[in-house]
Amino acid sequence: MTNEKPAKEGASPLLDEQLCFALYAAHRAVTAAYRPLLDEFGLTYPQYLVLLVLWERGETTVKELAAALRLDYGTVSPLLKRLEATGLVRRERSARDERSVLVAPTERGLELRERAACVPGALLAATQLGEPEVARLREELWRLADRAEAAAHRAR
Repeated sequence: MTNEKPAKEGASPLLDEQLCFALYAAHRAVTAAYRPLLDEFGLTYPQYLVLLVLWERGETTVKELAAALRLDYGTVSPLLKRLEATGLVRRERSARDERSVLVAPTERGLELRERAACVPGALLAATQLGEPEVARLREELWRLADRAEAAAHRAR
């Protein structure tokens, strides 16, 4: 006997009809579309996301950065090490709380912000998506993320 719940009526076992697979394929495709845009700056997509947060917020704790990116500390830490090695960010212990590590863009990291400002528009042009469509997709995806997160919490 298993704990599996019966599938909802009308639910398809076909791969191409799975919402999760459509999201996975879209994620991979969008990341691949970013690659040539970010290669010019020597960045990976996850590193770009870290920099976006830092450009928006300035100095922040690693914990707050991880929360903003919806990642765990173990995933963010190696990203920060690589960005620090390239001279784009700096990390240091907080003087107020030695348990906390602060991270901020360096001068070089801030200069990259200006150069990378073209990336979002270039992605829209490459994918031929207009602002209204992007806004609608973003809203729907955030709604899905919130619902899936709530479902995951209920399942614990």
